[in-house]
Amino acid sequence: MTDIAFSPAKPSFSPLRLQTRSLGWQVGAVVLGTLFLSLSSYIEVPMVPVPVTMQTFAVTLIGALYGWRLGAITIAAWLVEGAVGFPVLAGGAAGASHFVGPTGGYLFAFPLVGALVGWLAERGWNGSRVLLAFAAMVLGNLACLVLGTAWLAVMIGLEQAITFGFLPFLVGGFLKSALGAATLKLFSGNKTEPAGKAS
Repeated sequence: MTDIAFSPAKPSFSPLRLQTRSLGWQVGAVVLGTLFLSLSSYIEVPMVPVPVTMQTFAVTLIGALYGWRLGAITIAAWLVEGAVGFPVLAGGAAGASHFVGPTGGYLFAFPLVGALVGWLAERGWNGSRVLLAFAAMVLGNLACLVLGTAWLAVMIGLEQAITFGFLPFLVGGFLKSALGAATLKLFSGNKTEPAGKAS
């Protein structure tokens, strides 16, 4: 049999190899990950009712590098920081009110998005297969948009939610997915998995 895209998880899915590190390393990775997510939140293009940020780039990248479990934990920790008042959300915003407003659906989607991309990365959709990495990032961005738009639709109606909460973010989602896949490729170096390797 030969390897396929959904092959079993491999220990080397990420160059960080966090799944083999000590608890101290993993805690440190969570802290660094929340800092990276916070910085990505400050790169913002103001729009109404939902701003464009680099958050989904950071969320999908952390999922791909950390794996689905640690990625989701890191993203959830960042959201808790924002909920309790740290200025880590879009544009330096903070507070629990953002989790019940127009952006709430996107925020709650982030840990799920990170877990999805991480799960795919563990199965070969990572920097060693750049097209699959791009596909994983696209799926993550689309999942975020769908869940965020569904939440927004409850507040302003489906048509308005699609117009203002989905369509304007499609191009940016594809661009951030390409950037994420390229970043994974850089992290992975020039290593590629041999075609037709026996499993």
